[in-house]
Amino acid sequence: MTLLAGAFAAVTACSSLPYASSEASHDDLYNALGQQQGIALIVEDMLYGVAGDARINHHFKGVDIVKLHQLLTEQFCDLSGGPCNYSGRSMAESHQGMGVDETDFNALVGHLILAMEKHDVPVPAQNRLLARLVPMHSEIVGH
Repeated sequence: MTLLAGAFAAVTACSSLPYASSEASHDDLYNALGQQQGIALIVEDMLYGVAGDARINHHFKGVDIVKLHQLLTEQFCDLSGGPCNYSGRSMAESHQGMGVDETDFNALVGHLILAMEKHDVPVPAQNRLLARLVPMHSEIVGH
């Protein structure tokens, strides 16, 4: 998991670099993730990983997992340039009072990376999705 945390730290550092976003790069990421169906499978596998992880699964007790799956699929689809619109609450609002710390956050990111690897998402595409998720870090950790 240290390697995964290091990978996330590298993506976080790179996210401060100028990013030339274009419609083509968004479409490419959406396609690299397997479009909506592929994204849904990635989210499903990530959630299975989280459910089996005693370090973080307590954060999800009482959560409507079907709804969470839907919202995360929407969010990743939207962030990757797909035809979806995220309909959920802000990350700060969603994580208020959960007490998510850096270790919890990195564990979840690790499950996302493993799910993307399972579905043969190329590493550059993985990094692009992670870079688009990085700005949410401050809204999730410590709230």
